Amino acid sequence: MGDDVRAGLKFSSLDSPLFDGAESTKGDLIAYLEAVGDRMVPSLRERPLSVVRVRPGQESFMQKNLPKYTPDWVPRVTLWAGSSKREVSYALCEDVRTLLWFGNQRAVEYHVTLLTADGLADYSGSPTHLVLDIDPAPDQPFGQVVAAAELIHQALTADGLAGAVKTSGSKGVHIFVPLRPGVNLEDAAAATRAIAARAERLDPALATTAFIREDRGGKVFLDSTRAGGATVVSVYSPRIRPGATVSFPVSWADLPSIDPHDFTIRTAPELLGDRDPWAEAMPEPQSLPADLIAEGHTIPVARVQAMHEGKRRARARREN
Repeated sequence: MGDDVRAGLKFSSLDSPLFDGAESTKGDLIAYLEAVGDRMVPSLRERPLSVVRVRPGQESFMQKNLPKYTPDWVPRVTLWAGSSKREVSYALCEDVRTLLWFGNQRAVEYHVTLLTADGLADYSGSPTHLVLDIDPAPDQPFGQVVAAAELIHQALTADGLAGAVKTSGSKGVHIFVPLRPGVNLEDAAAATRAIAARAERLDPALATTAFIREDRGGKVFLDSTRAGGATVVSVYSPRIRPGATVSFPVSWADLPSIDPHDFTIRTAPELLGDRDPWAEAMPEPQSLPADLIAEGHTIPVARVQAMHEGKRRARARREN
């Protein structure tokens, strides 16, 4: 297969393997993005985009800063990155053409922030969603994730909230709770911690909020740290995983019976047909109950707590 011109873009090397274990080509990636792009772009739009690219014979790498050869027509926003102490020029993927351009650069994964670009400029904006990320313990089946997701579902329902669930494209699931405008970052992060804590209390033998891996004891991890400027892989995004799986929406009723490996860049378009199950499943934006926010503010921030605990354990080891 030679060069191909679509959407005003020239695609090349379409018959080259996408990555080791993908069982797909670069052409398969472009065809997938073309097929689902109209349903994927709404979750990317107005959000600073980070992509994970993979070049032949190289390790995959995350790209935040747009390369100099990026076409002028690709929208972008410049934001200060505190971690790297520099300004970063992020893409804004506003249309399928931009998505296909990234695909031609061998961008496989698409990660977005929970705030729009305007809200991230000075962190004054409101997150559009709360996100709970559920990861199984090593060597545990997907059923462990399903059971933990149901705990989150119960905790949300008990507080009058509703969320939509999707596979992560890897071993876990993401639960999205859409928010009404006006929730500040600290309250949103606190509410996320409280939901995870309430779910943990429903079955502490199954689930844990322990951020330090060695403290989890084979339990499934309820990750409540996707807040603020954190990113999450977009719905419908492919992943650099065996079989080129994708992050795929599922209904709560169907979650116990699915295998996340069944959703790949080759199978997903046919499974979707003309539908957009993510848009169909997403509840209306909601307000956060005051009791949830209040409880969350009593729970330490996991990363900060883990950092202090790590230092304490290192000090104890030195003393011993």
